[in-house]
Amino acid sequence: MNELKSGYIAIVGCPNVGKSTLLNRLIGEKISIVSRKAQTTRHRIVGILTRPDAQYVFVDTPGFQTKHGNALNRSMNRGVTQALADVDVVIFVVETGRFDARDKAVLQLMPQDRPVILVANKIDQLKDKSRLLPIMADLASQGNFAAIVPVSAAKGIQLDPLLAEARKYLPHDELLFAEDEITDKSEKFLAAEYIREKLFRLIGDELPYAATVEVEKFEIDGALRRISAAIVVDRAGHKAIIIGKGGETLKRIASEARRDMERLFDGKVFLEVFVKVKSGWADDERLLKSLGYE
Repeated sequence: MNELKSGYIAIVGCPNVGKSTLLNRLIGEKISIVSRKAQTTRHRIVGILTRPDAQYVFVDTPGFQTKHGNALNRSMNRGVTQALADVDVVIFVVETGRFDARDKAVLQLMPQDRPVILVANKIDQLKDKSRLLPIMADLASQGNFAAIVPVSAAKGIQLDPLLAEARKYLPHDELLFAEDEITDKSEKFLAAEYIREKLFRLIGDELPYAATVEVEKFEIDGALRRISAAIVVDRAGHKAIIIGKGGETLKRIASEARRDMERLFDGKVFLEVFVKVKSGWADDERLLKSLGYE
């Protein structure tokens, strides 16, 4: 019988390489928001996968920022370096067929005293499959990796081999969390993330990066949850974009977020979403702390 192993695994990489998609696919629930818009993950998210022989505690990190120096991005970069300092294994995610200067910059952050598994994601998008072996060979030359695993997070391809490689490096330990837990984040936090995901998905490039969600009320009454949340934007002009003609865009954001919440929380949700302006919020250290940024 296999001995139980339990440990922490950081998921690290440049923005938009599929880190959150990988985490969600591994856990089997959407606990980290996914969007085509780069840099939607702003917090360290812990996802927990418990199997008979191991408990994998994943830390999903923001994509490391090199272009912007405001308080929000400094907070996000601290999240990356803190995650690397606290884990047993690092999963470094890159896009298959692309390893550029940004990836090399992230590689320089990797700890020298723990295993780094390189994940080449999005293999489903590789049209010429004969390129895969040369790509793997090139990646192997980029650093001293414990393993290189090609995967498709979106399609769920090659995830068991990835877990098998990660398990090799986890310590023998008792469960760190209860078997039925999938995250250490509160329902209030997840509600805000679901709204923020819909915001980026439905508005996309029209929406400036400086937008976040602040849950002002979260009440639980049996299986019912009453939630009131504000979408916080930097300028008054952004408010009209989010509300949309006749309020239709905001209604759709709220409706789609509510459906996701009801599925995850397994109960009815009454959700109120509105928009408010807080100029300069992304550079306000006190406000960032109140919103849960580290």
